[in-house]
Order: sequence, then structure tokens, then C-alpha cells
Amino acid sequence: MRDSETVLEQAIRSASVTRSVAVDPDAITRLPHVLRTLGYTGACQLVADPDTMAAAGNRVLAVLRSANVAIEEAIVLTEVPRLKPRAETARDVGSHLKATGALPIAVGAGVINDITKYAAELASLPYVSVATAASMDGYAASGAAMLDGGFKRTLACAPPIAIVADLDVIAKAPARMAAWGYGDLAGKVIAGADWILADAVGEDPLDRNAFALVQDNVKEWLSRSDRIAAHDIEALRGLVNGLLIAGFAMQAHGNSRPASGSEHQISHVWEMESLTVNGEPAAHGACVGVGAVAMLALYEWFLAQDVAAAASEHESPADFDRRAIDAEVQASFPEWSLVESARTEMSAKLARAGARPLRLRALGTAWHGLREQIEATLVPSATMEQWLSACGAASHPADLGVPLTKLAADYRRARLIRRRYTILDCLEDLGWLDKAIEALFASGGFWGRRPRRSKVAAAVNAS
Repeated sequence: MRDSETVLEQAIRSASVTRSVAVDPDAITRLPHVLRTLGYTGACQLVADPDTMAAAGNRVLAVLRSANVAIEEAIVLTEVPRLKPRAETARDVGSHLKATGALPIAVGAGVINDITKYAAELASLPYVSVATAASMDGYAASGAAMLDGGFKRTLACAPPIAIVADLDVIAKAPARMAAWGYGDLAGKVIAGADWILADAVGEDPLDRNAFALVQDNVKEWLSRSDRIAAHDIEALRGLVNGLLIAGFAMQAHGNSRPASGSEHQISHVWEMESLTVNGEPAAHGACVGVGAVAMLALYEWFLAQDVAAAASEHESPADFDRRAIDAEVQASFPEWSLVESARTEMSAKLARAGARPLRLRALGTAWHGLREQIEATLVPSATMEQWLSACGAASHPADLGVPLTKLAADYRRARLIRRRYTILDCLEDLGWLDKAIEALFASGGFWGRRPRRSKVAAAVNAS
């Protein structure tokens, strides 16, 4: 493990777009210098919501005015009960930005950043991100996670040219927001294991540099969850750096593979369903953290099996039943738009169905060393539960109001919404997915030993 500041510097050098990053107390005062370093001398236009304007936007305006930077009227977005990352909202913002031609500055966290990122892309403009919370990894990432026609998808767009993360602002953000970021970071453990698995069976080659940026350091970033809960500045610096580095790994690789796997697919199922807790939308990071625990439990079952023998026995399996899969897609999603999007993703996955014998042969051949590599990447599911709880983050489906019966169904549904190869697809290749799910929920299984708890965590609602 290397110092996170050193790794951050390396990650910035590997970035395809982002050229400047400031992570420090009072970092907002450096914004005019950042703009000069970028060679930008035109007008700026803030995009924020009422809360982020109060937290940092007004300070950004004051700093820019004192440096004689021209400023267009800020775009302050509101929505009841909460602002959501809707593609149509971004399109409206993009029209405003195109009209002014000013440099957009996103002042906020996940939703504001993604709306501004996509809006800037539509307006053919670069943008700058001023982070107000350590709540997610998307600040530095290419692409924006948007609700488009009700379906959660990542839309292609460029990352920011600069990021300013003021640790004084971030430390004052509600504690639940750092818990969301911690949950998002926890998911990187699963993303790493899924990528190793996909690489081994010939589905998605491992990018060693992007992989190492995240996986060489993620356990260290996660190990200080109690200090993050206490608003410790240096612990928050580590969390912010970890989230940014994950974003830069995605930027360098060109997609979200270095930081998103089956744990995000579970999260996206819940988010597409508009999962709410106490009447408010469940936060992405809260969903990802619980998804990480769920997938760690699944990996533990998988690693305990004789995979090499099973792969050998299934060298020439029957073709996937495409009609049955289409019926499963239709039965799994209530809205037609979600069915159509899932069909598109599964069509791409089924185009590779003929490679299943090759995947299983590769899995069986590589299993001994592969098993050790996957185990070294993961942490025990019980340990992850403890780390999440110490940070004040959701760690159990009950924290999200998700019954265990629903989670059992969602393990299957999660593989239907993305073409990315993960452990869910590997278990399906082996004919083990239903068997594995049943084992987890049996009386002696992982979830069978963890009945629903009565207390719902405080850190699960979106801002």
C-alpha cells in the first residue's frame, strides 16, 4: 500500500481529461488559481441545488468575484421531494449552458455532478467539479449515472477538467453522506473480484494499471471507518482520495469496470425501483454497501465449492433457453421501459452464450490459482458488515427496508440489467445460481443466520 496522496498523483497522470485536483482544507480559495492553470479566462456558471449553494456555492461565488472572474447567474435546481439525476433535467441545463457558453462549475455531490457532467457534454463544454461531500466515486469518472426513461444507465460524457474538494466543507456535510461514499468504496472489493473472474474466462481483459490503482489500496482506505464517522479530516482525506482514485481508474480505463461489479447491479435494481426508506429515496452508496455484503456472501459460498470439477463436468452444456430468459426479464420488471432496456443488455450477453463451454474450460483450468487470487482480493462478509456499521453506513438489507425474500429474488434480477460479466453470470454458467441463492437463505446460510433487524440505519436516504 502506498500513500494515498502519491497514488492520487499517479492517478491524475493517468487520467485522460482531468488536469488539476485540489483536496485540502479551504481548497475553494484555490479555484481561481486552478482556472488560470487551465488557461481559462472566460465566464463561469454554477450549477447547484439550494443546499449546496448554502454549503459551498456562495463561497465559490465570493472567491471568483474577488478574483474578477466573470459569473453568469447560477442555475439552482430544485425538485420535490429530492433532486434526481434525470436525463431530461440535464438536457434542460445543457440548453442553458449552450446559450451562455460559460464554463459550468458543478457545486454539489452525486446528483449535481452527474447532471452537470451530462449537461456539459450536451453543450460541448468542459466543466469543473466542486465536491461538497465524500459521498460517491463519480466526481472523476467518465460517464454519468442517469435516470433515462426510468432506467438507471450510465450515459457517455467526459469527466471534469478539474476537481476541487474542500475538506472543511466535506467535514461539515451530514455524516450520512460520508457513509454513502464509504459504501460506494466498499463495492470496489467486489468489482475487483468480478473483473478477475471475467478476465480468467475470457470475457473482459484485466487492465493491470487501472486495477492496481484501486485494488492495491482499497482495503487500507476502508480500514478507518470509525475515524470517518468521527469527521476526522485526515480520514476524510483518505476517503476522498480513494473515491477520486476510483474515478480516475475508470477514466483511464474508459468505463466503470475498475469500480463497478455485481454489487452495483444489485444497487441499480433497487434504485430503478425507486426504493425508499422512511418515504425518501435510498442513497446509491447505501445500496452499494449492502450489495457488497450480499456479493461477498455469494463469493464465500462459491469459493467453498469444487469449481474445477463442476466446470469439467459442464464442458458442453446445453444452450441458454432464450425464451425462458425473455420470460424472466418480463416477469422481473413491472415497467415496459425497464423490460426493453433489460432485453437490450441481455441480448448483448446472449450474443456470447456460445462461448460458455470455453468459459467453463478456462475456469476449470485456472481455478487453483484463480481461487487464491480472488480470495486475496476479497474481505470476509462479516468484516465488511462491521466496517460499514462502524462508519454509520447501511450494512444489512433491513437497513434499506428490503426483506430477505426480496433480496433472494434480486440476486437473479441483478444479472439481467447489465451485460457485464460477474459472479452472477459465472454461477449461471455452472447452473449453480439458484442453488447458491437457496444456500445463502437456508437456516444455516449467511442470510439465514442474519434475520431481519428492527432498527433501520440513519444513513440510507439520498440528499
